[in-house]
Amino acid sequence: MKSSDREAARRAARGDALRAATVRALTGDATFHYSNGRLCRNMKPLPIHAPHLRTAFAEDTFASSRGAADGAALRVRHSDAELHRRLLPEGSVQRLLFELLEQLRCESLLPEGMPGLAQNLRSRFEAWSRDMHRSAIVDGHLGLLLYSVAQMCWSRLSGWPVLEETEGLIEATRASIAPLIGAPLAGMRRTRGDQRAFAEHALELARQISEMIDAERAARLPDEAEDQQDDEAARNAFSLFLDFEDGDEEGITLAHTGESRVLRASEQGYRVFTTRYDRESYAATLVRKALLAEYRERLDERIGAQALNVPRLARALKAALAVPQRDGWSFGEEHGRIDGRRLAQLVSSPAERRLFRLERHTLIAESMVSFLIDCSGSMRAQIEPVAMLIDVLTRALDSAGIASEVLGFTTGAWNGGRARLDWLAQGRPRHPGRLNEVGHLVFKDAETSWRRARADIAALLKGDLFREGVDGEAIEWACNRLRAHAVNRRILIVVSDGSPMDAATHQANDAYYLDNHLKQVIGEQRAAGDVEVLGLGIGLDLSPYYRHSLAVDLSAPPDMTLLAGIVGFIGAAGRRGR
Repeated sequence: MKSSDREAARRAARGDALRAATVRALTGDATFHYSNGRLCRNMKPLPIHAPHLRTAFAEDTFASSRGAADGAALRVRHSDAELHRRLLPEGSVQRLLFELLEQLRCESLLPEGMPGLAQNLRSRFEAWSRDMHRSAIVDGHLGLLLYSVAQMCWSRLSGWPVLEETEGLIEATRASIAPLIGAPLAGMRRTRGDQRAFAEHALELARQISEMIDAERAARLPDEAEDQQDDEAARNAFSLFLDFEDGDEEGITLAHTGESRVLRASEQGYRVFTTRYDRESYAATLVRKALLAEYRERLDERIGAQALNVPRLARALKAALAVPQRDGWSFGEEHGRIDGRRLAQLVSSPAERRLFRLERHTLIAESMVSFLIDCSGSMRAQIEPVAMLIDVLTRALDSAGIASEVLGFTTGAWNGGRARLDWLAQGRPRHPGRLNEVGHLVFKDAETSWRRARADIAALLKGDLFREGVDGEAIEWACNRLRAHAVNRRILIVVSDGSPMDAATHQANDAYYLDNHLKQVIGEQRAAGDVEVLGLGIGLDLSPYYRHSLAVDLSAPPDMTLLAGIVGFIGAAGRRGR
């Protein structure tokens, strides 16, 4: 690791320690700590109850990241989680708003004599507000409405004015909805100290906004696809997927990690005993054609039973991955830059105001997404819903015109295979490093469309491909494949249900050798900055490894709620930074 990377890691650790100390002081709970920028209690990450508490610690100011920590602490201190859970409404928009309002209520109950805490909270909310404004999410009707409600409620409860640079943006929306939500707003301000009384007004406000959105959707023409796409993007951006609950996510545990003494003491760093038996294969070549066709038929039946809306998912992915690019000028505008060609009109027609021009931008989704699937033995039991998930997302990406790859990683044998036999023949030298036959699998490459690769993707269902897993080397391989493509944004989504595992390597080195190499590789990719590496945990929280991770429960087949949450996670990770 470079000295600059070590110094950055030390600064991050000091920041985490200071934030954790502040939370412990505010809550009186000594079990709070930070892990990878996420507040945890007893090794379990706390839920993020509001979108403005999501942070990118590498880019946020210290006051802003402290504000997120202070907000989480005040939520623990002032909110009865059991009461809140009983009061949660059913509708997704109502739940989102109710969660946000309860968070803002807690943040308004500041201890006396702590002006710094108030400034931290303000810095955090304003930083989130600016990010939302610059992301173009607020350009759509739904995004602007939700953003305006958030600004109005925050201002009323905190006493701070709305963000000045977006005040003009929300003015018309604020004026139109103020008569409808004025009474609940005033009620929330009066009852901030009483959670149950506050909830009555918060539920009323959430209901009114939800009904307003439903009425607007009902009046919209079916073919207004652009508005629908904006709604998808806004819903994803404001989504609190998996964090709506109060944090007791049954079945979701935190990945266990430790420190490798062997890797730390090694002057050579991570070692590979031999690459002689390593293989890269197209997975479909390892399965008989008849069996592959049977797998594909089975996968189609499972997906068909879910009635998934792939076109809707494609629109959401395109909105989440799109980057605004300049697309010429719009002339004849009433504001913007003066158009020199129309100055003569100013003399001939003094009342003429359409003398300006504006830059025109269009959203371009020049991205590539790779799915890297952990093909270790433990994933075999869950591979069917995983295959459904990957197949639908890949099909949606293809429909959106976004390139994708489906990759996998496993080993050629259990317990080291031929690599271990060579090691034994050489007298068992100490600390040989990785000691197995690595197998990298290609289920779909970037040049092949989903339609042509759909049979090959079904090879995921072949159980005997699943053995052990060397995650770090697989991520390096997948990132290098992504770099071979000239796109604006490269995203690698690692789908895994556990820590790296290879019995022979663990026995010959130590239990955390592959684990620490995985962390090292992810740190190197983040420093390179040209590939975003995201973790998708199958029944497991992968935050000890990945800066941006999402844990999902696949005990039931994937549905549109799950898929929309994953799309929102991908889009939000890009806005938070790598």
